[in-house]
Amino acid sequence: MKKIKNIYKTIAVLLLIAACTDTDERELSFLDSMSAPANLEMLFSITQDNTGAATITPNADGASTFDVHFGDATADPLRIPNGENAQHVYAEGTYDVKLVAYNTKGDATELTKPIVVSFRAPENLMTTIENDAAVSKQVNVSASADFAMMYEFHSGEAGVTQPVATANIGEALSYQYADAGTYTVQIIAKGGAIETTTYTVDFEVTEILAPTAGATTPPARNDSDVVSIFSDAYTNVTLDELPTGWSASGFEATTIGSDNVWKLTNLDFVGMVTNYANGIDVADMEMMHIDYWVPEGVTNELLVKIVNTVDGGEDVESLGTTVTGSWQSVEIDMANFDGNLANKNKITQILIDSDGVAGIVYVDNFYFYKAPSSVVTSSVQDFEGAAPTITPFGDAAAAIISNPDASGANTTATVVEFTKTTGAQTWAGATLDLTSPLDLTNFSKISVNTWSPKVGAVVKVKIENADASITHEVDINTTTASSWEELIYDFSAAPAADYVKLVVFFDFGNGGDGSVYYYDEINLVNDSGVVASLTFQDFEGAAPTITPFGSAAAAIISNPDASGVNTTATVVEFTKPTGAQTWAGATLDVTTPLDFATYSKISVNTWSPKVGAVVKVKIENADASITHEIDVNTTVANSWEELTYDFSAAPTADYVKVVVFFDFGNGGDDTVYYYDELKLTN
Repeated sequence: MKKIKNIYKTIAVLLLIAACTDTDERELSFLDSMSAPANLEMLFSITQDNTGAATITPNADGASTFDVHFGDATADPLRIPNGENAQHVYAEGTYDVKLVAYNTKGDATELTKPIVVSFRAPENLMTTIENDAAVSKQVNVSASADFAMMYEFHSGEAGVTQPVATANIGEALSYQYADAGTYTVQIIAKGGAIETTTYTVDFEVTEILAPTAGATTPPARNDSDVVSIFSDAYTNVTLDELPTGWSASGFEATTIGSDNVWKLTNLDFVGMVTNYANGIDVADMEMMHIDYWVPEGVTNELLVKIVNTVDGGEDVESLGTTVTGSWQSVEIDMANFDGNLANKNKITQILIDSDGVAGIVYVDNFYFYKAPSSVVTSSVQDFEGAAPTITPFGDAAAAIISNPDASGANTTATVVEFTKTTGAQTWAGATLDLTSPLDLTNFSKISVNTWSPKVGAVVKVKIENADASITHEVDINTTTASSWEELIYDFSAAPAADYVKLVVFFDFGNGGDGSVYYYDEINLVNDSGVVASLTFQDFEGAAPTITPFGSAAAAIISNPDASGVNTTATVVEFTKPTGAQTWAGATLDVTTPLDFATYSKISVNTWSPKVGAVVKVKIENADASITHEIDVNTTVANSWEELTYDFSAAPTADYVKVVVFFDFGNGGDDTVYYYDELKLTN
């Protein structure tokens, strides 16, 4: 076989080289990327005359020629080109027929199937005829019998040449009817004998008039990024009327499995009223989304109309060519809804319309949305419910346990404990089986909360499809020791696949030394709409004005602990000496007002020798007539951590001062704190 393959390759290359001229120097590199033949099949048939004359029809994707090994005493295979069949006379018996398919360059793929040659009439014919659960008016047929080689399926349709399909005995076939109804069908089992065996039955072919499963669940979105009319995934607006009294359609709120859907019958148009006072505001939304399902035969164009009865105007948009038999997701740019609408701020009526009367239309996930304005996450696994399947390898150990350090970035109840035992492989890890493929269409990153006793340990996350033929992996180093931190992995470069396994490796590249690690809260992350944070003071350049008060002291110094989340050169040292006021702090003058039109939060890197100390941040306008303050507690001691303060509720003002208080509410005790890297963020 290897010699044959090499001969094919040589012939292919020589033929191509011979065909080239000085002016036609064609590339031969495509041969290297040519795939071996796939999806091999053989269909057997035999004459019913007790002669044993059989026909073998091969088929394969990417094949140019076939070798057919008949499986009897015939010494050499028969070579035939793609599209032809092999004929052979057998004696009675059972034979293993081997098919070898070759592509142009000689790569080979094999398939072996048994063939039964008997001159007895088929016996013990067993048949199965079923309507397909997902494809309307399709029947699936299978048959088995002793002394049979193949079978025919006769559909019972008038005016259709019979049989409509054939298959090897023991194998299945599918047939698509043009119309639903009851038909007298036959399955005829055939072998090498003159006699055949027939099964006849009246069978009802059914039409699927409703979806068998719900529409695809929409991605997670922030409330501010979506206005939902009807979807289980979001909070829906209140509709004052559904359907309206003037609708020309049957309407039923029903379910498909656990999914709530609308069923519209004899649809001309169905209307709904949001409210006639102010309507709903979709002016900031960028897209409209709707899912629909119609059965075969419904070809009416479907449309959506939005109406503003407050300021005037309406516009209607088509959902495009109607596709039957499966859920269709339609996205329409909201710019298309300009029409004669005065504005999109006060949409009071919405209509789903049909060009003519559509018999049945199912609707789900009807909403307006815009690109994410902040981070959106979707949980993959939090280890709090039914235990998922986790498989350690490389001599590591993994178990779901109670959180041994419910603090800081991870206060959940249960986590995964990963032990890299002494002598464990450098590549030791643990594989998590996922219940559904990762949605890397709507999310490009994966976050994992991790706990490591080591700073700088490589934590590798790898994703795999079912057979691990497609994988992608990303490495991140830990930045803190003996405390929780969130690591975010960018999988935007991962090839498209259904990823159903997630593998975590701790201290990758180093052998096991008995260290214990923990991980938890695996989330999909979409931060595409996030505005990059803006550092408004890092204390690295010209020294800003910092004014301590309440008997505290403050100075800009070299970073005494350049590690973890803060490795900058200079920081602010804040000392709260014995006798300092409970409200002692330090005021930072800002050169330009804080931009709370773009950002809503302030983050500060802090270092405290105490866990649970209140770090208050207060913002003030120039004369301190308008202020707003937020408290956050420290979660780690003697290491840097980032604290984030939500100022979205701050009254509008030009804030030009930022005041920081450490251990607010307690008098001074000579404790020294540090802070750095003040940023505006979302």
